[in-house]
Amino acid sequence: MFTTADFLQYAQWSGIATLVFAALAVLAFILKWGLRFRLVGTTGFMLVLTVGLFSLSLVPLSRTVIPGAVKYTLVYDTGSTKAVIATSPKISPTQLEATLRQAASNLYSYGRLGTRGNNQLTIRARTIIHPEPGISVPLYLGQITRTLASREDVEMQIEIYPDKFAQLPQSAA
Repeated sequence: MFTTADFLQYAQWSGIATLVFAALAVLAFILKWGLRFRLVGTTGFMLVLTVGLFSLSLVPLSRTVIPGAVKYTLVYDTGSTKAVIATSPKISPTQLEATLRQAASNLYSYGRLGTRGNNQLTIRARTIIHPEPGISVPLYLGQITRTLASREDVEMQIEIYPDKFAQLPQSAA
């Protein structure tokens, strides 16, 4: 995976290429070359590419890896204070706790806005069980609540629902 230092290096090379295309475009206008307008377009594209690469060099792109966490899928996200993830029905309570911590870290963003005094992000974890053939039931296994004020939240509140784990198929538990 690329690091922010890699993107900064790419932005520098892209910036140099942008300057070269800009110089060629100016030269093309002076000498009235037929491809002068194409060079203007190329210079504009290179400028947008350079700005994009530079912005990627400012923000870390890494995801948090919590030991014991299992794969999850983001099912629902309001973009502010609520999100739902889906896990396998073969998850254990300790794996669910690690997965909720990882989701809380990965879904944190400075762009999330609290709503009317609620400055907490709540992520619920669910799975799908099939009590009878042809019937699917969502089963919420737990949730985590973290603050939106700072990235490092040492007071995350994790709730695991043991009664819901009892409803999972016996081969899964």
